Amino acid sequence: MNPTVYAVRLGLRRGRTEFRQSVTSPGDIVYYLVLGGVFLGVLFFMRNSTVEGTGLSLATLSMPSMIGGLLAFQALGGAAFALAAEREDGTLLRARTVPQGLVGYIAGRVLGIALSTVLTLTIILVPSVFLFDDLVTGDLAKWLNLLWVLGLGLLATLPIGLIIGAMVKNPRGANTWGIFPTMGLMAISGIFYPITSLAGWLQGVAQVFPVYWVGLGTRAALLPEAAVAVELGDSWRRPMTAVVLLAWAVVALLIAPKVLGRTARGETGSKVEARQQEALKRVG
Repeated sequence: MNPTVYAVRLGLRRGRTEFRQSVTSPGDIVYYLVLGGVFLGVLFFMRNSTVEGTGLSLATLSMPSMIGGLLAFQALGGAAFALAAEREDGTLLRARTVPQGLVGYIAGRVLGIALSTVLTLTIILVPSVFLFDDLVTGDLAKWLNLLWVLGLGLLATLPIGLIIGAMVKNPRGANTWGIFPTMGLMAISGIFYPITSLAGWLQGVAQVFPVYWVGLGTRAALLPEAAVAVELGDSWRRPMTAVVLLAWAVVALLIAPKVLGRTARGETGSKVEARQQEALKRVG
């Protein structure tokens, strides 16, 4: 068997194993449920507010956006934090010492984050179908639309998270350059409120990044046509959504292996030990 294919298979097996361990861990289960519960709680308290021009509640309008925003947050910020943490504890160095180990590591990490993201989205999406009557959930074409948006959204954001995680020195750096910027992009990308209510220059900034397009795609998949009235240009812009997300995915997937490879080659035992000592000082 080709060594690279074998490494990918081992990595995917590792990713499935880690995910299975995660969903059987009481601590991780509580995390998934609390995170989903917080989002559902916010939506529940927004249910009595109506967005002018649509006749839809703010909760109905925001739920698909939050699905898209949470995907970006989990994939981009989560990947950055996970890789930074595993670089600090020496996991990346150990992967480098095994033939094709880095390939297997990337495959496992990508699958693990993707599965945990899908689980979190499911925890929010399933109850929302019953809580918010205006969501369009009886159309197969809409569900297929949602699937390709989520798939392209993962491909567009997860490699960016890996790049950030490879470039920062520790998990705190991942917060600074991964998680906090993602939260900022969510705030200006129409995730919590229609983007048309923001200043024009903020609208322009948001449209440069994939977070806005993932949110737009999930809204197009789950909301009735009346909701398009609060979108830019009164259009779901599905073709543009696909083009932008695909462009981000291609660029990120081309860059991520090179950055990860360079970072792994620069790892040494002394550097890992120094980072671990620094981490102990922070804890102390």
